[in-house]
Amino acid sequence: MKLLRMLRDAAFRCFMTLRAIWSPTAMGVAGAVYDDRGQVLLVKHRYNPGWRLPGGGVNRGEPPQDAVMRELAEEVGLSGGAAEFFGLYVRKAGWVTAVIAVYRVHGAQVNFRPNLEIKDICYADPASPPQGCTQAARKRLKELAGAGLSPHW
Repeated sequence: MKLLRMLRDAAFRCFMTLRAIWSPTAMGVAGAVYDDRGQVLLVKHRYNPGWRLPGGGVNRGEPPQDAVMRELAEEVGLSGGAAEFFGLYVRKAGWVTAVIAVYRVHGAQVNFRPNLEIKDICYADPASPPQGCTQAARKRLKELAGAGLSPHW
């Protein structure tokens, strides 16, 4: 019985490893940080053009809600506040399927300083995105302003 259980567990681990190689998935997060006027924080990366929601990757075993707060602290100096789940999105990134969890963040403070990843920030009215906003950020801002949700990033 013990040998059978060990063989079953080994087969399952082997199957899951092959599945991860054949159809990899990456988990990411993005945060819509609101100021006291209802505007949403956008960032401009050093390595990608356009204004976008701040965020990043989820570490192995890390809850997405923790990941978004960690990423926001790293990127824009966020402290305090609470993250509320907003939506789940998918997009193709080469061979990988990226799954992105978006959170609304209220009651936080931002102490931004340009860094190796983020060169600038701005706050934008979700109903009127700034010039140079990425297509994905425009979609998310419309959704945050009340438009219907799309499952695709």
